[in-house]
Amino acid sequence: MDLFAAAWYSHALNAVVLTIGFLLMLLVLIQRGKGGGLAGAFGGAGGSSPFGSRAADQFVKITLWLAGVWVLVIMIHVKVVKYNVEADKNSSQTTITS
Repeated sequence: MDLFAAAWYSHALNAVVLTIGFLLMLLVLIQRGKGGGLAGAFGGAGGSSPFGSRAADQFVKITLWLAGVWVLVIMIHVKVVKYNVEADKNSSQTTITS
């Protein structure tokens, strides 16, 4: 199966999944965990977040919503790829039998 045989929207969904995944990684690294996390490396005082305590609550909400969107996009991507593979299989079978 050729790399470019997939439809353009399959590649676009791949890019969306990778972008959202990268944003999720950045959000998780910014958040302060129970052990201080990477947020303490940016100059935050021992127990405080570099963006303030209210920002930590917002980061959690944004992370949860972004994770939900990420899962939804992956589910859509699976359906699209499955449909493309089935359509490709059906078109190749009709050319073989013809």
